[in-house]
Amino acid sequence: MGSARECIDNGKAVLGIEFGSTRIKAVLIDEAHTPIASGSYGWENQLENGYWTYSLDAVWKGLRACYSSLLADVQARYGTKIRRLGAIGFSAMMHGYMAFDQEGELLVPFRTWRNGTTGPAASALTELFAYNIPQRWSIAHLYQAVLDREEHVPRVRFLTTLAGYIHWKVTGEKVLGIGDASGMFPIDTTAKTYDPVMMEKFEKLIEKEQFPWKLKEILPQIRMAGEAAGVLTAEGARLIDESGDLEPGIPLCPPEGDAGTGMAATNSVAVGTGNVSAGTSAFVMVVLDKPLKKVHPEIDLVTTPDGSLVGMVHANNCTSDLNAWIGLFGQVLESFGVKADMDLLFPALYKKGLEGESDCGGLLSYGFLSGENIVKVEEGRPMVVRRPDSHFTLANFMRAHLYAALGALKLGMDILTREEKV
Repeated sequence: MGSARECIDNGKAVLGIEFGSTRIKAVLIDEAHTPIASGSYGWENQLENGYWTYSLDAVWKGLRACYSSLLADVQARYGTKIRRLGAIGFSAMMHGYMAFDQEGELLVPFRTWRNGTTGPAASALTELFAYNIPQRWSIAHLYQAVLDREEHVPRVRFLTTLAGYIHWKVTGEKVLGIGDASGMFPIDTTAKTYDPVMMEKFEKLIEKEQFPWKLKEILPQIRMAGEAAGVLTAEGARLIDESGDLEPGIPLCPPEGDAGTGMAATNSVAVGTGNVSAGTSAFVMVVLDKPLKKVHPEIDLVTTPDGSLVGMVHANNCTSDLNAWIGLFGQVLESFGVKADMDLLFPALYKKGLEGESDCGGLLSYGFLSGENIVKVEEGRPMVVRRPDSHFTLANFMRAHLYAALGALKLGMDILTREEKV
């Protein structure tokens, strides 16, 4: 405890904050990279006017609440406060659309990665670039807004991701880590820049619109892992810490996407390594030794935080429907006066699935709370179906939902392994 407190009091601890789909997490580590304190805050996206979104107020409320939770943990463990840090880093869910005008005002509500509303744009850009552009990517959102003649498009002066937005507001720097940037627009992995050939093709595509901006002018500047990305301003410190104790001047690393966080946390940044992230969405990241032989709409090509090529299989849906059913079972218990401890209920029901039949007794779960690009489902319609003669047991029910949580992901992985021999 003494050494951890000294690390905090001497301003040597490093803070990482990630904005996930359902939880904002803060982790404080010491100089040996050992976690010494943490905090969290739960939040949820909203479906408004046909788009999945989070309000900017929710972003800042969540950040402050998460940081306050961290401070409470530091006080409880070590009896001290955080005033200075060795460094800060932000990461968040990738992709999506955050477009700002000349005054820095958000032009339309944040459109998250979860929206499957850019099909025509994604298909057109994939054909134009001969490179897969998923519906989630920022460039697909921008071009769809162009196709839809949205009135705000001529006023766009800055386009970024959630991590890039938070970083900009606390440092004043419009930069982005290369991994997160690779989910906005394709990357030239040799030059470590946005692909100039594809950028030129895009400019020619929209030339007739005569917009008062160029794509290279509105995208954030790319930073590699380890490069300086700005320092915390006095205003930024107040945005994070309501107590006023956090001092400005702290260096920040490049803001990254949640995929980069997963690669770094699992030490999966070298060629031939990979990791799986399973939460609201699910994705596999495999660091490639060579480009893929052909374009696959099920496979994204992104990068590690140091710019190496990654094959990414991303499914929009994973645990949301599964979580909802377990929550329902918790309500059943509570109706009998039994307090449902979710830390016990989740593993108990997951293990129950091990007793299910290999074909889940004929039960099928379609756990699509939102659209699912891999199987070309545009909108979420979660459902469970069975035949009259299916074996409708709890074990089969849980096994079907566990399979379904990773079902779309498996389809993409089959392409990566069988067709591309990765």
